Amino acid sequence: MSIEQAQAELLDEFSIFDNWMDRYQYIIDMGRQLPEYPEEDKVADYKIEGCQSNVWLRATEEAGRLRFRATSDAAIVSGLIAILMRIYDNREPEEILNGEPRFLAELGLDKHLSPTRSNGLHAMIESIYAIARETQGSRSVH
Repeated sequence: MSIEQAQAELLDEFSIFDNWMDRYQYIIDMGRQLPEYPEEDKVADYKIEGCQSNVWLRATEEAGRLRFRATSDAAIVSGLIAILMRIYDNREPEEILNGEPRFLAELGLDKHLSPTRSNGLHAMIESIYAIARETQGSRSVH
């Protein structure tokens, strides 16, 4: 499934909710389903700056694809991480870099999150794109 298909599936899934309180609860429930994040990876190297709560993101490359693990100490942020993992996990760096995060506008996340949460979400996305750029760049050096 492409990034565009994953975004369309996510938008479809959220279209069943009539109000944002239900969407928030669904996002929080998504966060509760994230895989456990190793305590030893909660270090400064993996911490994302610009988030209201603590957020850690670690990527590894497996068979040319980026595998992301992330966590937060805030329930709503964990849900936002779960959304990002559905879109970006297990992708080739080039696919990430060629995809636009259009689901943000279409879901209305920027309008419905507090400014600090919205800034944090953008910081997480930028970190994912930075990792993809770095991985792609290291490949071209070899």
